[in-house]
Amino acid sequence: MRLPQTRPGARVTCSVLTIVLLSPWVSAGAAQSDTSWTALQSAFRAYTAVDSVVGASLLVARNGAPLYRINVGMADRALAQPVSDETLWHWGSITKTLTAVAIMQLRDRGKLSLDDRVTRWIPELRRLHNPYGSMDDITIRMLLSHTAGTRNGTWPFGDGSAWQPFEPTHWEQLVAMMPYQQTVFAPGARYGYSNPAFVYLARVIELVTGDPWIHYIQKNIWTPLGLTRSYVNTTPYHLAGDRSNNYTVRRDSLAAGLRVIANGRDFDPGITVPNGGWNAPVADILAWAAFLTNATGGDAKLQRTYDTLLARGSLDEMWRSVVPLDAARPADGAMGLSFFIYRRGGERVIGHTGSQAGFRAYAEAWR
Repeated sequence: MRLPQTRPGARVTCSVLTIVLLSPWVSAGAAQSDTSWTALQSAFRAYTAVDSVVGASLLVARNGAPLYRINVGMADRALAQPVSDETLWHWGSITKTLTAVAIMQLRDRGKLSLDDRVTRWIPELRRLHNPYGSMDDITIRMLLSHTAGTRNGTWPFGDGSAWQPFEPTHWEQLVAMMPYQQTVFAPGARYGYSNPAFVYLARVIELVTGDPWIHYIQKNIWTPLGLTRSYVNTTPYHLAGDRSNNYTVRRDSLAAGLRVIANGRDFDPGITVPNGGWNAPVADILAWAAFLTNATGGDAKLQRTYDTLLARGSLDEMWRSVVPLDAARPADGAMGLSFFIYRRGGERVIGHTGSQAGFRAYAEAWR
């Protein structure tokens, strides 16, 4: 696999969390696998050292079962708490895959269509200024594929001052800001990553089902899959001991070194929970990935659970290219319905990344 590019001197985070599934070198024989794992482990340690990462986990799995795992560094420096298999990380935008699967569940149940105008469900979006046409042109499919033309960031303002909320905390705040925002390109014209798009999708889920987003996800995804340590917002008391802190590492010109700033274990992602609020140990993310890749190990009961959650054909539909990430370089990758799609070494790679507060996360599957 290819590790993410480092950014010397940049804001550095506590966690690099990577899951690699169905990696081609894993199935090439034990000797080659062990050699490849040694090389990957070495590259991972070097990556965390160069980027001054405080704590990190890497898991390689095949058919839903862990093959190799490594934890490095600290989950909490002040408490001298090392990273462990039980460490609870924040997964950022990987949360979007939950929201997308929820939309597909509702589509399959006939509750909505991917080609529905979003304003059918959220008429407030007509307050956004769209210099390219009507807001009625935006569909649920466009929000899922980041082609709606909505902005990247949730806030249309803010300079990072301490007094400012981390993110908007209520839907009403987002609605109040809509008249002061506009679409950044014509809906459907190209790819443009958008966090608010998934807040809007979550709003659709809530209006269709009558459940708050988190209740819907808990009842229809986490509980059937047994993800008992997944949560959003404040850490449950019985899990608090495993929660990682998160850090910002900055160059300190006076000390000619690095300054590590603890940001606190919990923070409020506010209205952005449906696009980036998931907290969980690596094991829960692996269970989610096993569902996505239909890794049942021949277990008929588990297969029925997977099929009940979402039809295999619907997941395959989510992994078809909708739009290239860069129209000038289509070979660089594509966006499906919330999933990124790449070609590496002749293999198709499907996944998502996450970055929020002091966390970075990567989850990829070789298909």
